[in-house]
Amino acid sequence: MQEDPEKLAEKTLEQYRRFMNPGMASLLRFMGLDAVEWEGEGAVVRDAAGNEYLDFLGGYGALNLGHRHPAVVAAVREQLDRLPLSSKILLSKPAADLAQLLCEVGPPGLERVFFCNSGAEAVEGALKLARAATGRKKFIAATGGFHGKTLGALSVCGRDVYRQPFEPLLADVALVPFGDAAALEAATDSETAAVILEPIQGEGGVNIPPDDYLPRAKETCDRAGCILILDEVQTGLGRTGFLFECQRSGVAPDIMALAKSLGGGVMPLGAFMAKARVWRPFEENPLLHSSTFGGNPLACAAGLAAVKTIIEEKLPQQAAEKGSYLMQRLADIKSEYEDIIVDVRGRGLMIGVEFRDSDVAALVIAGLARRQVLAAYTLNNPKVLRLQPPLIVSREQLDSFLATFSESLSQAKSLLAP
Repeated sequence: MQEDPEKLAEKTLEQYRRFMNPGMASLLRFMGLDAVEWEGEGAVVRDAAGNEYLDFLGGYGALNLGHRHPAVVAAVREQLDRLPLSSKILLSKPAADLAQLLCEVGPPGLERVFFCNSGAEAVEGALKLARAATGRKKFIAATGGFHGKTLGALSVCGRDVYRQPFEPLLADVALVPFGDAAALEAATDSETAAVILEPIQGEGGVNIPPDDYLPRAKETCDRAGCILILDEVQTGLGRTGFLFECQRSGVAPDIMALAKSLGGGVMPLGAFMAKARVWRPFEENPLLHSSTFGGNPLACAAGLAAVKTIIEEKLPQQAAEKGSYLMQRLADIKSEYEDIIVDVRGRGLMIGVEFRDSDVAALVIAGLARRQVLAAYTLNNPKVLRLQPPLIVSREQLDSFLATFSESLSQAKSLLAP
């Protein structure tokens, strides 16, 4: 029998304090997010007491298909009964099937896939491959960008609060303003191995570049003989209204990083894809880059079911339609709260609401939590509330969120009143 939910929450919070991270325990309690999550379905999470939460954080973009999508769960259960982990020496059909599907539906020219366990690992592999393929060392990244917190990935991130405690990071990294194609071109030279960008900056605050930015970035890389890496860890797999956001502008990168929703909300799974000419160092020495758990059968079974389901259920189109509705309604709300809301921006169901300062954002997020809606700010811009609900979210759930959001805004404004 499950123990008393209140006692379970206190016990779990104390375990966080003693054995995991006391700072995180304090933060979760302060934000009113110290319940114990117990089960989930679609866009809903239930805590151990049975209370329902509307999930508009979506696992920071990992739950495009929602919680426990039946097709993904069924595929994982079937694989679990057959072979959960790989021997790593024989051929893996789930990995081969998923690699083929990704190459068929991805940007043209991406013909090779390496599977790993996370977005940060995908970026690490992409950076290594770029150096090996070009023989160069320099990377160019964007201020406000986010690519993970492992050492290499952190080196091409654009916020000092995460970088400084771990310096010196990789040398030969230049940061340029996001969306400024001229600055990117000026920084790119014969020593540049790769330019790494997000098509839309997620943790930077849902920052959308000019329409010609990615095409000009690709032209710059081609002229300099360097590699364009696009990080589609957050934007990929339907989130922004396209299967991959780079398809909107018709840009095919030389390397592309994926993760988060690639595992269908059931398994951790990352990957980086590359053009065959870029892949040659890994072809010449297939053990140059490896991962014990990367591409395991259980994760690849989840990934295969996830990608098929995203396409079959037309989730990119759903994201575009639902996102348009949500953005329109949020714009109406902004007009009522222009003294505290600076901007509403986004594509598909990747939306950011920017407040005048981070304290207002925190008050609104806490207000949503008290009303059992899960949301958070973007890591590189705490003034921006991120909205990334599962793409299967219903219109009724969107309306429920909007009503709760309005209530939370009203309460936050009253608390800020002099």
